[in-house]
Amino acid sequence: MYFVYIIKSQKVKALYIGNTNNFAKRLEQHNAGLSASTKRYIPWYPVYLEGYANKDDAKDREEKLKQFGKVYSQLKRRVRRSLLS
Repeated sequence: MYFVYIIKSQKVKALYIGNTNNFAKRLEQHNAGLSASTKRYIPWYPVYLEGYANKDDAKDREEKLKQFGKVYSQLKRRVRRSLLS
């Protein structure tokens, strides 16, 4: 199973969108500073997770969310309470 995830920094109003086949391990990597794009904003916590049967579907969804268009704004509305806290 593959996952598309959104994590939020506890330090600043930063969000990160990614995909992985092992979400728990990937979140640990983000919080350990092993990802160059997220290490400045440690610690991170999850705000959204979607599961997919194959890697290509997860990658396609991640790319759509990273375009920050209508798809992203719709998702943000769906998880607004989580993002506001």
